[in-house]
Amino acid sequence: MTDFNALTRANLSRWQNAKLTRKTLSDKVATALVSAKKRYQAVEAKTGVPWAVIAVIHERESSQNWGRSLAQGDPWNKVSVHVPAGRGPFNSWEDAAIDALLNCHPYLAKRKDWSLAGVLIALEMYNGLGYASKGIPSPYLWAGTNQYKSGKYVADGRFDPSHVDQQLGCVAMLLAMMAVDPTITFTGAKVAPSPPQAPHKAPSVANPSKGSIGAFIANVFNAIFKRKS
Repeated sequence: MTDFNALTRANLSRWQNAKLTRKTLSDKVATALVSAKKRYQAVEAKTGVPWAVIAVIHERESSQNWGRSLAQGDPWNKVSVHVPAGRGPFNSWEDAAIDALLNCHPYLAKRKDWSLAGVLIALEMYNGLGYASKGIPSPYLWAGTNQYKSGKYVADGRFDPSHVDQQLGCVAMLLAMMAVDPTITFTGAKVAPSPPQAPHKAPSVANPSKGSIGAFIANVFNAIFKRKS
């Protein structure tokens, strides 16, 4: 069972202390993603997911390949074989992206909290909670920043602590994109003080990739991550 309060505090602290470690690459990728802003905004209009979030997922899942699905990087004009499998074929990249956000775990289009805390949780869930269960920074978010050193699931259920993720993490891309396009902003950056908690032992995660983790998450999100009035 993931402690989302603890994960939120950890991720917000990492964000506040994050520095780019591959700035040349981050700047190059950020420029390419921002240049496609209108395409990402078209998907945002249909799903409510911020376009910058869609952009970094696109880069992370398929290196911004417009022939590949946002869901898992499979070709969108064929039935997908990787998780989530059985999606498609679709008529366009946009149609596949909308399906991924509306109909595939973790159903980002159903989320209402797009504060900084909500964005970081959403991106972590999109890849899976295997890193959170180990209490370590997820390379899906933090690769390319000083918050990540090594460690990666190199296959379903197989964690290699010495493997270094060569892709940029979503946070590295977002930080670089925000420098290119100052209209990209997220609220809620302040780290809440940690309340006393009983020791919590996270269960082992056999498969950190995207897949159902039950109705629990939906319920806990409704209770924890409400948009501030």
